[in-house]
Amino acid sequence: GKTVVNLFFEPSTRTRSTFELAAQRLSADTLNLQVAASSATKGETLLDTLETLQAMQVDMFVVRHEASGAAHFIAEHARPGVAVLNAGDGRHAHPTQALLDALTIRRHKGRLEGLRVAIVGDIAHSRVARSNIELLRKFGAELVVAGPPTLLPVGAGALGVTVHERIEPALEGADVVMMLRIQVERGGDQELPSRREYFNLFGLTTERLARAREDAIVMHPGPMNRGVEIASEVADGPRSVILEQVVNGLAVRMALLYLLAGGKPGNVEAAA
Repeated sequence: GKTVVNLFFEPSTRTRSTFELAAQRLSADTLNLQVAASSATKGETLLDTLETLQAMQVDMFVVRHEASGAAHFIAEHARPGVAVLNAGDGRHAHPTQALLDALTIRRHKGRLEGLRVAIVGDIAHSRVARSNIELLRKFGAELVVAGPPTLLPVGAGALGVTVHERIEPALEGADVVMMLRIQVERGGDQELPSRREYFNLFGLTTERLARAREDAIVMHPGPMNRGVEIASEVADGPRSVILEQVVNGLAVRMALLYLLAGGKPGNVEAAA
């Protein structure tokens, strides 16, 4: 009986598809707004788009936007009783990705506390990195980040992480290795001489993965750029849980939609 609007101003495969499937499996009505085919291309403001959709008596917005803070803006202007989920805003946050990553780690490791988690790649432009750092630190994990100096945020240490400008020390003793792609759409590739050189210095290969613990898992939020941040033999190897992340993403997003629609937490725990 609820209506969920997937309001995506940026391209997406995994997040948009899993949110759409999550809503459908909960028997909600879904509206998937293709912004490239909407009035936003004619100059309509974000606020006017929001008001137009709210006039259709929708119950929930799932928002992805290239501007940091867009989901917060929509939440501030949404009508009472309308829920807003952030599906990724600019460089700021991707909270549901962090939740599904945490679930994936717990299913393999049984805990988050005390684990050494290495996040490698374009940290400066990554909302996935920021959300994972915030969530995993809350549960007692040790966070290590690595990337070229040009792809590390200024003052990264203030985030409560250990910072390396080489991949090798970050992988030492890691329980979890999370690889990130270069955020081309946010200018990440402009900070690099070439993708081949990046792979030679920061690509996750079988040889480099050997520095991590024997039971370390390999994660990636997708989309992957094979041969840039990760080798195919690692992405498809026995330690990879990348496809499990997609499965868990559907479960997490079903739970969130259910809870924000007024469902009882105990029912989510029973289903899990």
